[in-house]
Amino acid sequence: MVNAIIFDLGGVLIDWNPNYVFDENYFKSQEQKDFFFQNVCTPDWNENQDAGFPIALATEEKLAEFPEWEKPIKDFYGRWVEMLGEQIQGTVDIFKQLKENKALKFYALTNWSAETFPIAVDRFEFLQWFDGLVVSGEENMRKPFPEFYQLLLNRYNVKAEEALFIDDNLRNVKAAEALGIKSIHFTTPEQLGLELQNIGIY
Repeated sequence: MVNAIIFDLGGVLIDWNPNYVFDENYFKSQEQKDFFFQNVCTPDWNENQDAGFPIALATEEKLAEFPEWEKPIKDFYGRWVEMLGEQIQGTVDIFKQLKENKALKFYALTNWSAETFPIAVDRFEFLQWFDGLVVSGEENMRKPFPEFYQLLLNRYNVKAEEALFIDDNLRNVKAAEALGIKSIHFTTPEQLGLELQNIGIY
């Protein structure tokens, strides 16, 4: 019996993509771009800021390590707002319909820097619909570490076996399932709608 739905935000409800800044016109070659994201501003590095490391210090350290990559390093957070796309309307529509079920509670569990999350709060009205939001940068922990999921469960008195978790990152989905939380690996709003129908809550 599901009585709590836990949403990831980026990639599920909100479109965030570095390619909006680092497009085909940014680097001289695809090889340069691949090197930058594989060795300089890597996903792991970005997640470090999501877990609470200061953006200014992270940028300073990265510039010291790779001074030849000054412009793209500075632009990673300097142009971060441009990486933030629109809400994923199909998922927001599903969320709105689910909200009509008064027996359900809704939470967000997101890997997001505390320094940039206020930008999203100002931009996206649906972030006010949640009964609780847990932001990695505010808690100094992140997915897929189990203590981050457990923090949400404890804070809002949610039982793992009564929760449903939705995330576009399979790594995060598997971590939730390891804690006994039923999960959906999100790919599209249409796929999410079908899976929720199969569960019987949409």
